[in-house]
Amino acid sequence: MIDINISKKIGDIDLEINLNIKQNDFVAISGISGSGKTTLLRILAGLDRANANIKVDHCLWQDKNFFLPIQKRDIGFVFQDYALFENMSVEGNLLYVTKDKELAHYLLKLTQLDGLKKRFPHQLSGGQKQRLALCRAFMKKPKLLLMDEPLSALDPAIRLKLQQDILHLHKKFKTTTILISHDPSEIYKLANRVLVLKKGKIVKDGKPRDVLLKTKGSQKFALEGELMDIIKADIIYIAIVAIGQQIVEIVLDQNDVSFFKIGQKVQVSTKAFSLNLMPID
Repeated sequence: MIDINISKKIGDIDLEINLNIKQNDFVAISGISGSGKTTLLRILAGLDRANANIKVDHCLWQDKNFFLPIQKRDIGFVFQDYALFENMSVEGNLLYVTKDKELAHYLLKLTQLDGLKKRFPHQLSGGQKQRLALCRAFMKKPKLLLMDEPLSALDPAIRLKLQQDILHLHKKFKTTTILISHDPSEIYKLANRVLVLKKGKIVKDGKPRDVLLKTKGSQKFALEGELMDIIKADIIYIAIVAIGQQIVEIVLDQNDVSFFKIGQKVQVSTKAFSLNLMPID
């Protein structure tokens, strides 16, 4: 269990966070720029100071009389800009954290970087650099993994692969993960809980489907999206579709379910004021 009580002035907003996170939860944080998301992660990491009381598994990280330095906090941190050591090889970046070669080789193999272990960061693509940053974060087998929009600069195919890697490592190492993201499909795939921040306050807190879902079927339209899930509810089926920055749900006829596969591109349109879903070849 992580207990968080934070108060900090950030420009013209007051960051006020009272939060409890269960062990092994995957929490996504969303909200407009300037709402306090990155500052919250930096305070948890020990990179920024604040009036705070933070406990992780009953271990005190911070209160008004005590501050545990970042190097003693059991965390992994994945940034947008990779923050790799350019003068060290792929393998060297991992072994700098801890000299566990077995773990380093396991992580490199899992993320398909084992054939690149002697290369240097400048010889890697953006996706490979981010995979390396992810591996490095897990070298300490952290209790808490913090990720600040780590996939935002990557193309969709690479993002999808890294999302799968992140979820696999989260489950494998039984870590507690906090991710900042603005991508609803990414949040839906990865998180079991979503927090929305606005002006330093948590304004929404719940399951991804409950927080993200915005269904609007009163207007005629035809939009492409990605099929995230199909849920059986009594005698009907509900398709969960990501369209841009929104998640919508569409009722499917039982006879149509077999035509769809999770992850495929679909078209959402209106027909007689009802949402209609069609596969895209």
